[in-house]
Amino acid sequence: MATPDPANNIMGESSAMEAGNTEKPASQSLIAIDPKNAHTPSLAGSVIEAPDGISGGMLTIRIQNIASTANFGVRLDLKKIALKCRNTEFNPRRFGAVIMRLREPRATALIFASGKLCVTGVKSTANATLACQKFHYIIERVGFKPKQYVDFKVQNIVGTADCGFPIRLEGLVYAHSKYASYEPELFPGLIYRMMSPRVVFLIFVSGKIVITGAKKESDLKIALTKLYPVLMEYKKVHVAAFPAVPAAATAPAIANEPANTQGLADHGKSAASTEKQMEEV
Repeated sequence: MATPDPANNIMGESSAMEAGNTEKPASQSLIAIDPKNAHTPSLAGSVIEAPDGISGGMLTIRIQNIASTANFGVRLDLKKIALKCRNTEFNPRRFGAVIMRLREPRATALIFASGKLCVTGVKSTANATLACQKFHYIIERVGFKPKQYVDFKVQNIVGTADCGFPIRLEGLVYAHSKYASYEPELFPGLIYRMMSPRVVFLIFVSGKIVITGAKKESDLKIALTKLYPVLMEYKKVHVAAFPAVPAAATAPAIANEPANTQGLADHGKSAASTEKQMEEV
């Protein structure tokens, strides 16, 4: 009678979790989702609407990435995890952590030997919590005993927005030099550091904005609502197009072209006659 291979069983269970199996041990019920930050993600990325603070309109913020951390509270054998789990990478000479990926939700984790991990690639707080639960389940099935309470914390949220109009970055950095810095020779965007909430904006002349440094999704809404009226003050009103070459400017050159050709021909005839006279002499 063949003895079942525990490694294959672990691979099958981990792939079943990746396929969307909702059966989780009771110990994971302590990893709760914050209802204030939970929202329904979309295929294009999680979308948050923020008021513009002027006309009552709404601005759209798309969450591009959420970085979160957790601590399982137990020492881990990274080589054992890499051998028994699918979708993992481990090269101790290059990086001292196991890189593990999930398909659903799409997430990537850096698992360290100390029991700490960093989860990135998700686009909502709900998916970040769910990914952490699945990594907890996989580590438990490998043979380790992680703590029931996982110290889950969101460290950084990155979002993007579009003002819909070009911005005069030179005027903005001149008036808000205490919070803004702009070096177009080094980086084409203006860096604006807001104190409350504590986030950083990357503002481009096209009106595109990148928001980073937030720890809550509500911080993205509050920060963009406060910044939008400032950007409206430095909106480019008259955008000059590239000047076209008028047709009248090219007409004289075309009209004089036959005359110039005739002049070259006369010059060639005079040179030939001079050579003939020199031969006769």
